[in-house]
Amino acid sequence: MDIQALLAKAEGDCAPVFARLEKTELRNTKRVLDAFHEEDVAARHFAPTTGYGYDDIGRDTLERIFARLFGTEAAIVRPSIACGTAALSLCLFGLLLPGDHLLSATGAPYDTMETVIGVSGNAAGSLKEMGVEYSQVDMCENQTKIDVPAVLAAIRENTKVVLIQRSRGYAWRASVLPRDMAEVIRAVHEKRPDIFVMVDNCYGEFLCEDEPTHFGADICVGSLIKNAGGGLAPTGAYLAGTERAVERVAARLTAPGLGREVGSYAASYQPFYQGLFMAPHTVCQALKTAVLAARAFELLGMKTTPAFDAPRSDIIQAIEMCTPERLIAFCQGIQAASPVDASAVPEPWDMPGYADQVIMAAGTFVSGASIELSADAPMRAPYTVYMQGGLTYAHGKIALEKALEKIAQLRG
Repeated sequence: MDIQALLAKAEGDCAPVFARLEKTELRNTKRVLDAFHEEDVAARHFAPTTGYGYDDIGRDTLERIFARLFGTEAAIVRPSIACGTAALSLCLFGLLLPGDHLLSATGAPYDTMETVIGVSGNAAGSLKEMGVEYSQVDMCENQTKIDVPAVLAAIRENTKVVLIQRSRGYAWRASVLPRDMAEVIRAVHEKRPDIFVMVDNCYGEFLCEDEPTHFGADICVGSLIKNAGGGLAPTGAYLAGTERAVERVAARLTAPGLGREVGSYAASYQPFYQGLFMAPHTVCQALKTAVLAARAFELLGMKTTPAFDAPRSDIIQAIEMCTPERLIAFCQGIQAASPVDASAVPEPWDMPGYADQVIMAAGTFVSGASIELSADAPMRAPYTVYMQGGLTYAHGKIALEKALEKIAQLRG
């Protein structure tokens, strides 16, 4: 296999797609810049706070910027929320009470959410233990669209939350564009205005010029070590939505009666502001890397989703490796081209929160940051690898070359 020729051919085929992505980057950068100007961001907003964090101007301004970008009434943006799964869990426990019903409109949720809900693993501390019922509706039309009639039929008298997962997660399905959520959001609200439509927005921010809340979602949840942190945020997560939804979640974040009024951060807020400013560009770099990977492996005759020129609603590129050896080789190649821990050799292991053994390649500056180039997969047939991120397209291209070399060595 002539890897250099393969990547050159793939890169040429991707040129029109790259141009389209750069137009979206430009428009989203303007959106972010406008929000910064509207909130008059200045150096004073980067100052740390301690203790209760009353009147924390950095925190409060950052939350208003997120609310502006998502077109919502309120937002929570906190370094204290450890990751996307923690933010999703916080949101569900804030919106649901014992006896309520949670309905997933996009089939099975991401693996780590199964333990939060209680459909797998130990139920201790889960929604199931709290007395929350759960059911799901699979997507239709070959896993490409939300089955709106089936979702409406699955709503029960005690349904309180309808969950939409934007990203494909560890599933061979299409990610859901915000505009394609509009029909189910509208239909659910028409049938039951009291139901919260919640969107797991992880991996999806800034791929489009709109977000699910622009189409009526009650609340969106995401991680700051994914898209919205731009590769600079060291930790944290956000929730943006209606005042009604956000206030319920805020009562679980701190305490009823305290809500968003407290919560300090003893380090500088600068990485969160700067990361958000960089996010549209960083996401564009990650998408270019994903598009190149899709085209390269398509040229090798392998299955990918999405196709290199298909619309995208998350940064994840799924590639069917077919054998465990090829899957492991790909991840080891990505790791070997990482700027951090390049000498580490990923192997499958029993990772907490996952039903299968998982292999993960992630030589990242921020531990676990999915917006930095990484690749991971559950060790189950057909051995699909899920690649995401890339702070720069140049690094993404170099890493793909290394991964292809590792795979080629298997045939040696």
